[in-house]
Amino acid sequence: MEPQLLRKGDATRARILETAAREAAQKGLGAVSLGELAGAVGLSKSGLFKHFESKEAMQQAVVEQITARFADFVWAPAIDLAPGRARLEKVFRRWLDWAELEWPASGCPMVTFSIELDDQPGPLRDYLQGQLRRWRRTLMREFAAIRTPPLDEDQAELCYFEMKSLVLGHTEARRMMGDMDARGLAERAFAGLLKRAEIGAV
Repeated sequence: MEPQLLRKGDATRARILETAAREAAQKGLGAVSLGELAGAVGLSKSGLFKHFESKEAMQQAVVEQITARFADFVWAPAIDLAPGRARLEKVFRRWLDWAELEWPASGCPMVTFSIELDDQPGPLRDYLQGQLRRWRRTLMREFAAIRTPPLDEDQAELCYFEMKSLVLGHTEARRMMGDMDARGLAERAFAGLLKRAEIGAV
């Protein structure tokens, strides 16, 4: 069966979201101008509003799209692996790839959005916070499953905190500091974390 092509309206919406996501990842959601966005995708501003009722609706759609893409890119390839170490190793590699390969010009957009929205209460912050909490719970379950008996909740949460810190540290070392060995250092540090987790020394 041949893949179904997007309808013209759906294809245009997808193009708008992709362009908005790239701009927001570099400049922040609030800095994306609807006028500039419309021009970038070859629409009038009124044409843009046929797809999104407001700037807030566009921002929500961008964040929803990026979090869904993150799950598809980072988590989905690990689902069929055994819980625990195998999944965590795959997730860590894909998480680094997400920033390096999918967003080479900006780094992970969810980091940008987290910094931007952390002091802006509202539906957009609530949605992103909910997705990040869900991700934390998912990885805590994987860390708990890394050994028998399982790590307790406090240990699993500490492991997740260290894992995410390594991801963020990798981005800073690679992008800000220009460290060509940033990935190697991150992978070595993560291997050490997994080793400690397997013996419960966390």
